[in-house]
Amino acid sequence: MKKSTLNRLLIACCLLTLVSCAAKKHVLVARKADSAAKPLDNKKSSKLEAIRAKQVNFNTFAGKAKTKLSIGNNSNDVTLNIRIEHDKKIWVSITAILGVEAARALITPDSILLINRLQGVYLRKPFSYVYKFASPEVNYKTLESLLIGNAIPELLTENADFADTNGSTAISGNLHELLYKLLIGADFKVTQTNLSNESQGQSLQVVNNTFIQATNRVMPSQIDIASVVKDKKIQVNLHYTKADFDVQQEYPFSIPSGYEPGK
Repeated sequence: MKKSTLNRLLIACCLLTLVSCAAKKHVLVARKADSAAKPLDNKKSSKLEAIRAKQVNFNTFAGKAKTKLSIGNNSNDVTLNIRIEHDKKIWVSITAILGVEAARALITPDSILLINRLQGVYLRKPFSYVYKFASPEVNYKTLESLLIGNAIPELLTENADFADTNGSTAISGNLHELLYKLLIGADFKVTQTNLSNESQGQSLQVVNNTFIQATNRVMPSQIDIASVVKDKKIQVNLHYTKADFDVQQEYPFSIPSGYEPGK
Protein backbone atom coordinates (compact mmCIF):
# COMPACT_ATOMS: atom_id res chain seq x y z
CA MET A 1 0.00 0.00 0.00
CA LYS A 2 1.36 3.44 -0.90
CA LYS A 3 2.40 5.71 1.97
CA SER A 4 -0.11 8.46 1.09
CA THR A 5 -2.98 5.96 0.79
CA LEU A 6 -2.08 4.31 4.08
CA ASN A 7 -1.89 7.65 5.85
CA ARG A 8 -5.29 8.66 4.50
CA LEU A 9 -6.81 5.34 5.55
CA LEU A 10 -5.40 5.62 9.06
CA ILE A 11 -6.47 9.23 9.48
CA ALA A 12 -9.95 8.50 8.15
CA CYS A 13 -10.22 5.53 10.46
CA CYS A 14 -9.21 7.58 13.49
CA LEU A 15 -11.25 10.67 12.72
CA LEU A 16 -14.46 9.52 11.10
CA THR A 17 -15.82 7.69 14.07
CA LEU A 18 -15.12 4.49 15.72
CA VAL A 19 -16.92 2.85 18.55
CA SER A 20 -19.76 0.87 19.96
CA CYS A 21 -19.81 -2.85 20.62
CA ALA A 22 -20.95 -6.43 20.21
CA ALA A 23 -20.48 -9.75 22.01
CA LYS A 24 -23.46 -9.56 24.31
CA LYS A 25 -27.16 -10.15 23.68
CA HIS A 26 -28.95 -8.13 21.00
CA VAL A 27 -31.81 -6.01 22.23
CA LEU A 28 -32.83 -3.61 19.42
CA VAL A 29 -32.62 -3.01 15.68
CA ALA A 30 -32.36 0.25 13.74
CA ARG A 31 -35.50 2.10 12.64
CA LYS A 32 -36.19 5.07 10.39
CA ALA A 33 -38.28 8.23 10.45
CA ASP A 34 -38.95 11.28 8.22
CA SER A 35 -39.36 15.04 7.65
CA ALA A 36 -40.21 18.14 9.72
CA ALA A 37 -42.56 20.09 12.00
CA LYS A 38 -42.07 23.11 14.30
CA PRO A 39 -43.33 25.12 17.33
CA LEU A 40 -41.58 25.22 20.68
CA ASP A 41 -43.98 23.35 22.95
CA ASN A 42 -44.12 21.06 25.94
CA LYS A 43 -44.31 18.00 23.70
CA LYS A 44 -41.04 18.93 21.99
CA SER A 45 -39.36 19.69 25.32
CA SER A 46 -40.54 16.37 26.76
CA LYS A 47 -39.23 14.46 23.75
CA LEU A 48 -35.85 16.17 23.96
CA GLU A 49 -35.67 15.31 27.66
CA ALA A 50 -36.45 11.66 26.91
CA ILE A 51 -33.81 11.50 24.14
CA ARG A 52 -31.16 13.12 26.34
CA ALA A 53 -31.98 10.69 29.14
CA LYS A 54 -31.23 7.77 26.77
CA GLN A 55 -27.75 9.03 25.82
CA VAL A 56 -24.92 6.84 27.07
CA ASN A 57 -23.13 8.34 30.09
CA PHE A 58 -19.63 7.05 30.88
CA ASN A 59 -16.20 7.91 32.23
CA THR A 60 -14.20 5.46 30.09
CA PHE A 61 -14.91 3.19 27.15
CA ALA A 62 -12.87 0.34 25.64
CA GLY A 63 -13.91 -1.49 22.48
CA LYS A 64 -12.53 -3.81 19.82
CA ALA A 65 -13.92 -3.75 16.27
CA LYS A 66 -13.40 -5.58 13.02
CA THR A 67 -13.39 -2.78 10.45
CA LYS A 68 -13.43 -2.33 6.68
CA LEU A 69 -11.89 0.95 5.50
CA SER A 70 -12.45 2.14 1.95
CA ILE A 71 -11.14 5.21 0.15
CA GLY A 72 -12.29 5.31 -3.45
CA ASN A 73 -11.56 1.86 -4.87
CA ASN A 74 -8.99 0.99 -2.19
CA SER A 75 -10.33 -1.22 0.62
CA ASN A 76 -8.60 -2.72 3.67
CA ASP A 77 -9.67 -4.90 6.60
CA VAL A 78 -8.20 -3.98 9.99
CA THR A 79 -8.94 -4.36 13.70
CA LEU A 80 -9.42 -1.30 15.88
CA ASN A 81 -8.81 -1.18 19.60
CA ILE A 82 -10.43 1.98 20.93
CA ARG A 83 -10.23 3.60 24.35
CA ILE A 84 -11.96 6.80 25.36
CA GLU A 85 -11.63 8.97 28.44
CA HIS A 86 -14.76 11.10 28.37
CA ASP A 87 -14.17 14.70 27.24
CA LYS A 88 -10.39 14.17 27.33
CA LYS A 89 -8.98 11.73 24.80
CA ILE A 90 -9.66 9.05 22.19
CA TRP A 91 -6.89 6.44 21.80
CA VAL A 92 -6.87 4.05 18.84
CA SER A 93 -4.58 1.15 17.94
CA ILE A 94 -4.92 -0.17 14.37
CA THR A 95 -3.76 -3.70 13.65
CA ALA A 96 -3.56 -5.32 10.24
CA ILE A 97 -2.79 -8.88 9.11
CA LEU A 98 -1.41 -11.25 11.77
CA GLY A 99 -2.18 -8.75 14.54
CA VAL A 100 0.75 -6.45 13.71
CA GLU A 101 0.09 -2.87 14.86
CA ALA A 102 0.08 -0.62 11.78
CA ALA A 103 -0.68 2.65 13.54
CA ARG A 104 -1.63 4.31 16.80
CA ALA A 105 -3.56 7.56 17.27
CA LEU A 106 -4.36 9.91 20.12
CA ILE A 107 -7.09 12.52 19.62
CA THR A 108 -7.79 15.25 22.18
CA PRO A 109 -10.02 18.35 22.01
CA ASP A 110 -6.94 20.30 20.83
CA SER A 111 -4.74 17.90 18.87
CA ILE A 112 -4.32 14.81 16.71
CA LEU A 113 -1.26 12.55 16.99
CA LEU A 114 -0.68 9.61 14.68
CA ILE A 115 2.16 7.07 14.45
CA ASN A 116 2.44 5.12 11.18
CA ARG A 117 4.55 2.11 12.18
CA LEU A 118 4.60 0.61 8.71
CA GLN A 119 6.31 3.67 7.25
CA GLY A 120 8.19 4.96 10.32
CA VAL A 121 6.51 8.38 10.24
CA TYR A 122 4.28 10.41 12.55
CA LEU A 123 1.78 13.24 12.30
CA ARG A 124 1.27 15.94 14.92
CA LYS A 125 -1.62 18.24 14.00
CA PRO A 126 -4.08 20.62 15.67
CA PHE A 127 -7.63 19.29 15.94
CA SER A 128 -8.61 21.57 13.06
CA TYR A 129 -6.85 19.07 10.76
CA VAL A 130 -10.10 17.06 10.86
CA TYR A 131 -11.67 19.76 8.66
CA LYS A 132 -9.96 18.15 5.67
CA PHE A 133 -12.50 15.37 6.19
CA ALA A 134 -15.45 17.11 7.84
CA SER A 135 -17.25 20.42 8.40
CA PRO A 136 -15.81 23.05 10.79
CA GLU A 137 -18.89 22.47 12.98
CA VAL A 138 -17.45 19.04 13.89
CA ASN A 139 -15.60 19.08 17.21
CA TYR A 140 -14.13 16.59 19.66
CA LYS A 141 -17.53 16.03 21.33
CA THR A 142 -18.97 15.21 17.91
CA LEU A 143 -16.48 12.37 17.50
CA GLU A 144 -17.11 10.99 20.98
CA SER A 145 -20.86 11.06 20.42
CA LEU A 146 -20.69 9.24 17.09
CA LEU A 147 -18.31 6.65 18.48
CA ILE A 148 -20.73 5.46 21.16
CA GLY A 149 -23.98 5.97 19.27
CA ASN A 150 -25.05 9.17 21.04
CA ALA A 151 -26.74 12.16 19.43
CA ILE A 152 -24.42 15.09 18.73
CA PRO A 153 -25.26 17.43 21.66
CA GLU A 154 -25.61 20.62 19.59
CA LEU A 155 -28.31 18.99 17.44
CA LEU A 156 -30.67 18.32 20.34
CA THR A 157 -32.27 21.75 20.43
CA GLU A 158 -35.82 23.12 20.45
CA ASN A 159 -34.86 25.23 17.42
CA ALA A 160 -34.82 22.04 15.33
CA ASP A 161 -37.81 20.73 13.37
CA PHE A 162 -39.44 17.55 14.72
CA ALA A 163 -41.54 15.06 12.77
CA ASP A 164 -43.08 11.84 14.17
CA THR A 165 -43.67 8.75 12.04
CA ASN A 166 -44.84 5.40 13.45
CA GLY A 167 -43.30 6.03 16.87
CA SER A 168 -39.98 7.26 15.45
CA THR A 169 -38.77 10.86 15.23
CA ALA A 170 -36.82 12.88 12.66
CA ILE A 171 -34.97 15.93 14.00
CA SER A 172 -33.67 18.32 11.34
CA GLY A 173 -32.27 21.82 11.05
CA ASN A 174 -29.09 23.72 10.41
CA LEU A 175 -26.06 24.63 12.49
CA HIS A 176 -24.48 27.61 10.72
CA GLU A 177 -23.78 26.22 7.22
CA LEU A 178 -24.20 22.59 8.34
CA LEU A 179 -27.52 20.91 7.53
CA TYR A 180 -28.40 17.96 9.75
CA LYS A 181 -31.00 15.27 10.23
CA LEU A 182 -31.18 12.76 13.07
CA LEU A 183 -33.39 9.68 12.99
CA ILE A 184 -34.46 8.59 16.49
CA GLY A 185 -36.04 5.19 17.15
CA ALA A 186 -39.08 4.52 19.37
CA ASP A 187 -36.59 3.67 22.14
CA PHE A 188 -35.05 7.19 21.79
CA LYS A 189 -31.73 5.84 20.46
CA VAL A 190 -30.10 7.42 17.40
CA THR A 191 -30.34 5.20 14.32
CA GLN A 192 -28.96 7.61 11.73
CA THR A 193 -27.06 10.91 11.62
CA ASN A 194 -26.81 12.94 8.41
CA LEU A 195 -24.62 16.04 8.12
CA SER A 196 -24.01 18.07 4.95
CA ASN A 197 -22.46 21.33 3.82
CA GLU A 198 -23.39 21.82 0.19
CA SER A 199 -21.20 24.88 -0.38
CA GLN A 200 -18.13 22.87 0.69
CA GLY A 201 -19.18 19.64 -1.05
CA GLN A 202 -19.15 17.76 2.28
CA SER A 203 -21.51 15.10 3.61
CA LEU A 204 -21.39 12.52 6.36
CA GLN A 205 -23.87 9.73 7.04
CA VAL A 206 -23.60 7.51 10.11
CA VAL A 207 -25.98 4.55 10.46
CA ASN A 208 -26.27 2.67 13.77
CA ASN A 209 -27.48 -0.94 13.55
CA THR A 210 -28.05 -3.97 15.78
CA PHE A 211 -28.21 -2.48 19.27
CA ILE A 212 -26.80 -4.48 22.19
CA GLN A 213 -26.26 -4.36 25.93
CA ALA A 214 -22.72 -3.49 27.08
CA THR A 215 -21.98 -2.92 30.77
CA ASN A 216 -25.63 -1.94 31.39
CA ARG A 217 -25.66 0.48 28.46
CA VAL A 218 -27.52 0.13 25.16
CA MET A 219 -25.56 1.02 22.03
CA PRO A 220 -25.05 -0.09 18.42
CA SER A 221 -22.73 -2.96 17.55
CA GLN A 222 -22.57 -2.01 13.87
CA ILE A 223 -21.68 1.52 12.73
CA ASP A 224 -21.53 2.31 9.00
CA ILE A 225 -19.99 5.64 8.04
CA ALA A 226 -19.96 7.24 4.59
CA SER A 227 -18.09 10.52 4.09
CA VAL A 228 -17.77 12.65 0.96
CA VAL A 229 -15.47 15.68 0.80
CA LYS A 230 -15.59 16.99 -2.77
CA ASP A 231 -13.95 14.19 -4.80
CA LYS A 232 -12.87 12.11 -1.76
CA LYS A 233 -15.14 9.25 -0.75
CA ILE A 234 -14.45 7.35 2.46
CA GLN A 235 -16.40 4.45 3.98
CA VAL A 236 -15.82 2.96 7.42
CA ASN A 237 -17.76 -0.14 8.47
CA LEU A 238 -17.25 -1.19 12.08
CA HIS A 239 -18.46 -4.37 13.76
CA TYR A 240 -17.65 -4.51 17.44
CA THR A 241 -16.69 -7.77 19.09
CA LYS A 242 -15.96 -6.38 22.56
CA ALA A 243 -17.02 -3.38 24.65
CA ASP A 244 -16.66 -2.24 28.27
CA PHE A 245 -17.50 0.94 30.12
CA ASP A 246 -15.96 2.51 33.21
CA VAL A 247 -13.02 0.13 33.49
CA GLN A 248 -9.68 1.79 34.24
CA GLN A 249 -7.69 2.24 31.02
CA GLU A 250 -4.18 3.20 29.94
CA TYR A 251 -3.49 5.36 26.88
CA PRO A 252 0.18 4.74 25.99
CA PHE A 253 1.51 6.98 23.25
CA SER A 254 5.04 8.03 22.38
CA ILE A 255 6.83 8.77 19.11
CA PRO A 256 9.69 6.29 18.61
CA SER A 257 13.13 7.74 18.00
CA GLY A 258 14.07 7.78 14.34
CA TYR A 259 10.49 8.42 13.11
CA GLU A 260 10.14 11.30 10.65
CA PRO A 261 7.32 13.84 10.38
CA GLY A 262 4.71 12.76 7.82
CA LYS A 263 2.45 14.86 5.56
